[in-house]
Amino acid sequence: MVKILMHGCNGHMGQVIARLAASDSETEIIAGVDVSDHITNPYPVFKSLEDYRQAWEKDESLKADVVIDFSSAAAADKLLDYCGAVQMPVVLCTTGLTPEQLERVKTVAGKTAVLKSANMSMGINLLLKLLKEAAGVLAPAGFDIEIVEKHHNQKVDAPSGTALALADSINEEFNNEYTYVYDRSTRRQKRDAKEIGLSAVRGGTIVGDHDVIFAGEDEVITFSHTAYSKNVFAKGAVQAAKFLKAKPAGLYDMSDVIEGA
Repeated sequence: MVKILMHGCNGHMGQVIARLAASDSETEIIAGVDVSDHITNPYPVFKSLEDYRQAWEKDESLKADVVIDFSSAAAADKLLDYCGAVQMPVVLCTTGLTPEQLERVKTVAGKTAVLKSANMSMGINLLLKLLKEAAGVLAPAGFDIEIVEKHHNQKVDAPSGTALALADSINEEFNNEYTYVYDRSTRRQKRDAKEIGLSAVRGGTIVGDHDVIFAGEDEVITFSHTAYSKNVFAKGAVQAAKFLKAKPAGLYDMSDVIEGA
């Protein structure tokens, strides 16, 4: 049994993860941390990590094996300090971390196991792996590479972090020889062979849709991933928590979970 502390338990994703963990015979949410108390949970919820620490020091049954974090970048510093201090593994799902915070992630990974990924979906992370192999075959054969991502109309950043991760996974295969092109409206020139185009669509309630297009002479190969709900990210986080239990200190990502599955 993997005992999980849900950091940001009263947020939308925290609640989704709690429901999934409750239906998984291998996991249990034993406590939560959230500044908000507007939701009643079947496990104790603490206002701060320090309050939680004092509680499990008195009652060892409250001590978690792993923290899953779906909170905010503003809360990341205290979480990282806590996990480093008590050497508690953490699945870090919060996005929008500053460069300084990302450096802190690396520092804490020297003390305990930290899993951080641009996207927690198992499908996306398998796709990242498959794209390397596909690009290694298709790009030298003259196939152009384009990425089209679609998200809901409330998403403020473009392209998505996942689209960039997909592009990066391909680019790494070629020692980062490719440049990224985000907008061709001001360009009056032919497409360069060493570029990856990234296009963003925003509309409605699209959770997440990514197409990676390899366009060659007289044939097109498309890798597609569609998320129909945010459950896919929650499921990935729970799988990551199970993977991370008892792992040695180090920085992990979802590719490690895929390989260990």
